[in-house]
Amino acid sequence: MPANSSKPQDESGEAETPHYHGHRERLRERFYGAGPEALSDYELLEMALFPALPRRDTKPLAKALLKKFGSFAQVIHAPVARLREVDGIGEASINQIKLLAAAASRVAKGEIKRSIALSSWNDVIDYCRAGMAFADREQFRLLFLDKRNQLIADEVQQTGTVDHTPVYPREVIKRALELSATALILVHNHPTRIVLITFNHNRYY
Repeated sequence: MPANSSKPQDESGEAETPHYHGHRERLRERFYGAGPEALSDYELLEMALFPALPRRDTKPLAKALLKKFGSFAQVIHAPVARLREVDGIGEASINQIKLLAAAASRVAKGEIKRSIALSSWNDVIDYCRAGMAFADREQFRLLFLDKRNQLIADEVQQTGTVDHTPVYPREVIKRALELSATALILVHNHPTRIVLITFNHNRYY
């Protein structure tokens, strides 16, 4: 009986192409030898997609994503519906991309929480941008701080539509009192910009 000569298929149905293996090894060597700065955005995205596409050249997909969205950060924070518009992408790749977004947000939050205080507006803006700058819906987000401006909690109180989100002042004040917060930063995004409103008092009205 003749042996089965069919090759493994990836999520797009394409057959294995062994000549990509050498390219992947060279990218890994550059990444670990020279550091991430030695790789361009599309090369980093290529590597990030390796687990999702083990038998396919990831360079064309990485370049297509960057062409559509503009930057590495915009790719990983792009809405799933828009990612699906890119030719050749599958659910495994989308899951991998959204994992990167979740990891980036988690790291940003961890760095802020470990710091002594939110010492500048740039720190606050960078923190908010990491978590919501690429959101496709409006959010009303609350940063609760103690008397030294240390972050106590970061919570999304409401999520609205693409151009509207409700705000309930009573719920904001109630939550601040529950956490014994002495300062508040209220964050409201429009999907291309962020609006910050601060309250820095020891009591609430």
